[in-house]
Amino acid sequence: MKKEDLRIVFMGTPEFAVPTLKAMVDAGYHVVAVVTQPDKPVGRHGSVLQASQVKQYALSIGLPVLQPEKMKDPEFLETLRSFEANLQVVVAFRMLPEVVWAMPAYGTFNVHAALLPQYRGAAPINWAIINGEKQTGVSTFFLDHDIDTGRVIMQKPFDVPDDADVEYVYDGLMQLGADICLDTLQRIVDADGRPDSIPQAQLMAAGQELKPAPKLFKENCRIDWTQDAETIHNFVRGLSPVPGAWTMLVAPDGKETMLKIYKAHVGTLSKLVLTAGGGSQLAVDELQLAGKKRMKAADFLNGMKDFEKYSVR
Repeated sequence: MKKEDLRIVFMGTPEFAVPTLKAMVDAGYHVVAVVTQPDKPVGRHGSVLQASQVKQYALSIGLPVLQPEKMKDPEFLETLRSFEANLQVVVAFRMLPEVVWAMPAYGTFNVHAALLPQYRGAAPINWAIINGEKQTGVSTFFLDHDIDTGRVIMQKPFDVPDDADVEYVYDGLMQLGADICLDTLQRIVDADGRPDSIPQAQLMAAGQELKPAPKLFKENCRIDWTQDAETIHNFVRGLSPVPGAWTMLVAPDGKETMLKIYKAHVGTLSKLVLTAGGGSQLAVDELQLAGKKRMKAADFLNGMKDFEKYSVR
């Protein structure tokens, strides 16, 4: 098979997916259409519709764009079939029904920002950092009935520095995702559409615990001060800069205000040091009080009187 024999539909929405789509196009692969989320209302009153970053790039190079509200919509399915794709590539998109992922002759593969089977789910980058992983990576796998469980085609590792936050790892995996996609496409070409793939169970060591990567909500981004400082430090960097780890700052009169912490370290080398579980110390470097801008801890303290009388919870 030649790469020109592939007719590819690409599915993705956020910035993370754009380098992969661009890499495919630049490498000469025939992307026949792009599927992305419907335009999102933005602004104070939601009166302005904003296209996804994948849509913006696709339109800039003249690719057809589909934006279904429902993936099982008959009109969408008919249009999707009309492109006669024999392969689909998914990066940072929603869960697909079987009628979609099973449509192409060569199947549908996904680029996932983790070393599967670890960190299946919506927020793999965040949870790998929250759990203090020293290494994560990207995987390509064929979609099947359950989320992130299909046969793995390829994996590439990525080292995580001790002080790295989500932004650093996101940027690294975004580029690594583009690389592994091109390598996976080459394997598909070399294997005439049927590359070797491995069941995820074979990638697990005996007794290995699976760590999930569930979607992040406000509730599970709150800091638990009963945990030790190292655990909280990982939690902070695993949520920085978005969505941000938060706590409630309690004033002497009992008034509470949300406080986000974006950067911290274990120890006391800061003007703002908070006590965590077991008496361990967390030094805060950058933070943001509700209604204020993000700032250095020293600048924050300059505007706070009697901060020693405040507490967090």
